[in-house]
Amino acid sequence: MSRSELADAVNAHIWRSAGVRRDLDAHAIARYERGIVRWPGADYRRALSAILGASDHELGFVRTRRREPSDQTPDHTLTVNLFSPFAPSPHHLESPGSTGHYRGRVGRTELDAILAATRLAASTENRHGGGSATASVEQALNRFAPMLNGTIRANLRRSLFEAVGNLSSVLGYTAFDTGNLAEADQRFRFALWCADTAGSWDLRASTLADMARRSAFVGDPDGALSLIELAQVRSDRLSMTVQAMLSAMRAQYLAALARPQEAVIQVARADDLFETRTPETDPPWMCYYDRAEHLGSTGKALAIAAEASDSIGIATPRLIDAIDLHSPEYPRSRTFSQIRLATLTMKLGDPRHAAALGMTSVDRSRGLKSARITTELRTLAMVAARHRRITEVRELREAISTTTATQSRS
Repeated sequence: MSRSELADAVNAHIWRSAGVRRDLDAHAIARYERGIVRWPGADYRRALSAILGASDHELGFVRTRRREPSDQTPDHTLTVNLFSPFAPSPHHLESPGSTGHYRGRVGRTELDAILAATRLAASTENRHGGGSATASVEQALNRFAPMLNGTIRANLRRSLFEAVGNLSSVLGYTAFDTGNLAEADQRFRFALWCADTAGSWDLRASTLADMARRSAFVGDPDGALSLIELAQVRSDRLSMTVQAMLSAMRAQYLAALARPQEAVIQVARADDLFETRTPETDPPWMCYYDRAEHLGSTGKALAIAAEASDSIGIATPRLIDAIDLHSPEYPRSRTFSQIRLATLTMKLGDPRHAAALGMTSVDRSRGLKSARITTELRTLAMVAARHRRITEVRELREAISTTTATQSRS
């Protein structure tokens, strides 16, 4: 067997014998062969002995007094932890509700309850902003996170960690949307640990994408780009929809770093990936990434690139289509695209038309408890300042000032 074939055989043996998913690869086999790792985990040694018909000694495995690096990381975590800047650890990253043990067996009923709570929380924050959902989703996470320490049916273990991780990611996003960045960081890191523990590349990528959005929001596009490129590691393990989302975000950060040509190329790649996706095979947390979201995300990237080329036309069609295509379930996403279209038009187009677009944005923002929407509106007002002698623009700036002051107090 080749190293890859042997690694796959080991993973399959562990799954059949223990009901646990592992992600051993050819690189790990090479480390065993070279003696870099002298004493692999017990399940790996048992699997190798069974497959190769040899004892630990015959395979060259020797227990050493000094712990090998591989022993310091739980076998069930993804190897990404070896180069993740966050070094997720269950000891440091536990959710407050995950301490102690859950009494009772965790089965399909409990898993369905977590998924239902997550759908409700995501729907609420998409419709009304993160501030409307934070309390309820925090209660749900504190209720369900302890189940990770309970008795879990082997065939549901991965699904349970994914579900709780996704719920934590939703809570992180609600905190991010309301401007509570410290809370967002804690929840995202717990979600990342859950993804690593589950061996879920899609959840890991989606969580790193949320972390990237947070970095970009505070003015660190370079850090955001690093996170996206971490998320793209082993893209062969990711669904096409996840890959399209990551490419669209990478385009945004390339544009923000004054690399517009690379951003345009990345948008084209995102389009190609999106057209080949199969939504029925996507993980449940990617349901939001439809055509409207894709156009809005790539339109945001091209809006930044448009300024470098002074060509408004490369971005406006996408933003307009995104606004038209967003369903009623995603008013916040529609409002983001509307504000970005108004801002781009104010910079490169007709300021009176931009003011009309901006007024629509202000109307749509009312009722959304979102610090990010408030920030985008204030950016629009700042951009509009150079045209403040125009009546319509002056009225827009006044409307933004009144609305954002009200949103900040609520």
